Amino acid sequence: MTGVETRSVARDSLFLLADIRIEQHAETQRVRVRNLSDGGMMAEGNVRVQRGHRVEVELRNLGRITGSVAWVQDNRFGIAFDEEIDSQKARRPLKSGDDQAAALLRPLWAYRTPPPPEPGKLRKI
Repeated sequence: MTGVETRSVARDSLFLLADIRIEQHAETQRVRVRNLSDGGMMAEGNVRVQRGHRVEVELRNLGRITGSVAWVQDNRFGIAFDEEIDSQKARRPLKSGDDQAAALLRPLWAYRTPPPPEPGKLRKI
């Protein structure tokens, strides 16, 4: 490798979780998105995919995106999207309202630990 960037599409490095479903399989699996561009993504996870597999990826703020596996190396693989997306939307905060992903996360926020008590209000034992 020469270290010269030869890609025509800029990529964003990020750490994002996504659900992926391989065509002809009913179950979805969770993967880590390592980089994302308008034309594709690199994912990492214990998913058995092969080059050419058709996949459907659920990305936050973007919904379901279809594509095909372009390459596989160990537990990382690249997906080429069928249509270009706006990859910057995935970086934005989750939308409130009827967004399913936001609804799933909302209960987690309700169980935060309370703030520590004020030192002057503590009883000495």
